[in-house]
Amino acid sequence: KPTFSGSFSHGWQTMKNYFLILLLVVFVMGIIMLPTNFMGMMFNSENIPWEQMDFDFLQTGWIALGILAVILGIIVLAYSLLVVPVFKFGSDLMFVHAARNKRPDFETLISGFRENYLHIILANLLVTALVMLGFMFLIVPGIIIACRLVFVTYVVMDKKVDPIVAVEESWKLTKGHGWTIFLMALVSFFIGIAGFIMCFVGILP
Repeated sequence: KPTFSGSFSHGWQTMKNYFLILLLVVFVMGIIMLPTNFMGMMFNSENIPWEQMDFDFLQTGWIALGILAVILGIIVLAYSLLVVPVFKFGSDLMFVHAARNKRPDFETLISGFRENYLHIILANLLVTALVMLGFMFLIVPGIIIACRLVFVTYVVMDKKVDPIVAVEESWKLTKGHGWTIFLMALVSFFIGIAGFIMCFVGILP
């Protein structure tokens, strides 16, 4: 059975075996996520120079800006719900293949568009809804649900099952391992912080 430290060791070895491929996957995913991140920054009220706007601009331009924001918001929402999950699920499967010492194929990144598309979209919506619902109940249930459903992505892609079965399977797989998964996520977070401190380059491994 995988151990806490053994999992990190295996991940490190996997990275060394397929570093360039996995690095490219990370870069591609960063580009794919740009529109959603950019829109969040663009329409952050703190980034709008209110003090530089005069009354005439607010009177004549606010409606146009509002309409533009709504249109772009709808486009980005559709993009984040109908496109991004396919790449995210595909990239996760590529990492699974690498962990199994099977050379990742970049066709996997877009394979969800050709097969299993509906299951991917619905699984992403279901997990997001369950985690958000959990966070509404004093945060802790959301963390528990997120840890217990961490394998939904992999089950959907690897076993080609529907979202409900994937959620049930992930819940079974993580039974008794919730705290371990949480601690691994916490350790990974601090490893990432350490990577940023090391002149940013350290974050890549």
